[in-house]
This record gives sequence, C-alpha cells and structure tokens, in this order.
Amino acid sequence: IGGPGAVFWMWFTGLLGMATKFGEATLAVKYRVKAADGSFIGGPMYALERGLGHKWLGVLFAIFTGIACFGIGNMTQANSIAESMNGTFGIPKIATGIVLMVITGLVILGGVKSISKVCEKLIPIMAGLYIVGCIVICIVNGAHIPAAFAAIVQGAFNPAAAGGGFVGATVVACIRAGVSRGLFTNESGLGSAPIVDACAATRNPSRQALISMSGVFWDTIVVCLLTGLVLVSSIIKDPVGMEGLVGAQMTAGAFNAIPVIGPAVLTFGLLTFAWSTILGWSYYGERCWVYLVGVKSIMPFRVVWTFVVLVGCVAALDVVWNIADVLNACMAFPNCVALIGLSGVIASETKKYVWDKNAENGGLMKWMDDVAPQIDK
Repeated sequence: IGGPGAVFWMWFTGLLGMATKFGEATLAVKYRVKAADGSFIGGPMYALERGLGHKWLGVLFAIFTGIACFGIGNMTQANSIAESMNGTFGIPKIATGIVLMVITGLVILGGVKSISKVCEKLIPIMAGLYIVGCIVICIVNGAHIPAAFAAIVQGAFNPAAAGGGFVGATVVACIRAGVSRGLFTNESGLGSAPIVDACAATRNPSRQALISMSGVFWDTIVVCLLTGLVLVSSIIKDPVGMEGLVGAQMTAGAFNAIPVIGPAVLTFGLLTFAWSTILGWSYYGERCWVYLVGVKSIMPFRVVWTFVVLVGCVAALDVVWNIADVLNACMAFPNCVALIGLSGVIASETKKYVWDKNAENGGLMKWMDDVAPQIDK
C-alpha cells in the first residue's frame, strides 16, 4: 500500500514528529499531578484539564485513547508477532496467541515498574539485532541501494513511475500510507507517549522533552530508513520472490538474504519490539481508564487487554490496520488542540530551559558556560 514512496513520507513525518513530540512531553511534565502513592501521572488529558481548563476535552482524549490502545498498541503488534512466528517457524497463530496472552498477563499484573524493567532489557537487544541485520542486508543488496533510493524519492511524488515490480499507487495513497505508518512508529501527535513522559524523575519539562524527541529520530528516521532500504532493495533484487508477501512476511522475505540466521534474527527482533509495545500501551490505556472511572478499572482493563492479545493474533491483518488508523485519528484531535492551545507555554518553558541561567538545573546556556573552560583546555 502506497509503494516505495511511502517510505519518504514516513521520514518526513518523523522530522515533523520530533517537534510535536517535544511539545507533547513538555506539556506532560508541566501539567502532571502526583498520585496517592507518590508517583507522577499525566498526559494530554491533564494538560487539557489543567492547562486549557477544558476537562471535557481531557475526557474525550481519554475515551479515544482508552479504545484506540487496543488497536495500535495491542492487536496490530500481536498480529505481527503471530504472522512472523507462522512464516518463520510454521507455528500456528492460535498457539502463538495463547502463549503471548499468558506471558503478557503475567507481566502487566506487576504494573508499571514491572513493565519498565522488562522493556529496558528487551528494547536495546531488539534494536541492536535489528539494526545490525538491516545493515548486513544493505551490504548484500549494495548494488541495488541507489535504485532503492531513487524509487523511494520518485515514488513519493509519482508512484506510477516507481516501477520495479511495485504495486501501483496514487500520490494520495502514498502519502496516507507513509504518514499513517510514520505516526504508528513514533506516536507523535497521538498523545500516547506523554503519558509515560509524565512519570519521569525530572522537574524540568524541556529536558524530558529533548529525551522524548530523540526517540522519534531513532524510531522513524534511522530504523525506518534502514527498513525501507532493505524492503525496496530486496523487491528490486528479487521481484518474483517478494511478490504476494505482506506485512511481517515481506520483511521476513528480505531477511532471507542473511543465510540460516536471517529470519530467526528478524523474528526475535520483531517479537521483542512488538511485545514491549504491547506492554507499554497497556499502561497508556490503563492510565486513561483510571482518569475516566478511577483505580477500580485497573484489574478489569488488564484482564480484557490480555484477552485481546489472543484476538489480535488470529484476526485478519487488513481489518486490524483499518481499525487502528481510524482510532489513531480520533485520539490525535484533542491532543492537537492541547498542542496548539498551549503552544505559548511550550515556547516559554523552552526559553526558560535554554536561556535562564538562574532556573532550576541551570538552563542549557549555563551548562555550556560550565563546560566551555574544560573544552578550551
């Protein structure tokens, strides 16, 4: 869907998404509140309520996110895992679904600390393996990399001319596919990631915002760049062998370029990434339902979340993606209202961080003054 040009629009979305992510994280830390157990909780719903004074918009965001999380953060991820395990090892999707449902339930019952401990160990391993694998494939497909770049750029503005065995697509379909998948990878503008940013042990909104926006760079600019080159160069190299493959199966076909271990490396990387996403989004959804109906919703939500993992593994891929795209748009609307309405606050906090040497933590310019003498020496 969208052809190779969709990769270009994913990159473009990532560049804009870095700025959006900065604003979201700034507001999340600025307007967060302290829970009864001493932890911080926040997100767009609190920024809309405490910053703009529109609680109804906060409720609207929480409702949309509380439903959308089951699409983008649960079913799509579970579906990718099941497809990959089935394509690589021949494991039935229902079997993958049952195992995934059980281990997910065991982890999320431990709450946010349990989730963070698992993710902080899984993500570096996943990222390292996947990036190394992509680099190896790009080297193997080195002769086709220039043509892949050309197809991506040309396909972004004239999809029909991309050629090379790609399915025909219109410019509108190309942009839609690239933007929607770009948002899917980095969540910029959706308002989901700020829910976790609000938990950070920092008193400086802009400092956390810089950390948050760096994630967009790695997710969409680096990883999607490598993935796009791997897929497009593989299709150019072997259009017949890649024909008919969709989703995770297409990536698995590209990773066959690495003898013996290629598909296994991809499957392990995809499994760890997708599963960590399922765990992270369970917290997003949980916080939204707590905002709506209180802590009594935590256990019922976790039970439903665990069961939906199984549903996602056996559901049709097209249906899952269509549901996710619609729900993403719904949750993005109130979040964008917060970003626009509180843009002055974002600018003020950023200026304070950069220029105010008397601010808490000193400000960025004070840090530069402090290290300058050491650098000069």
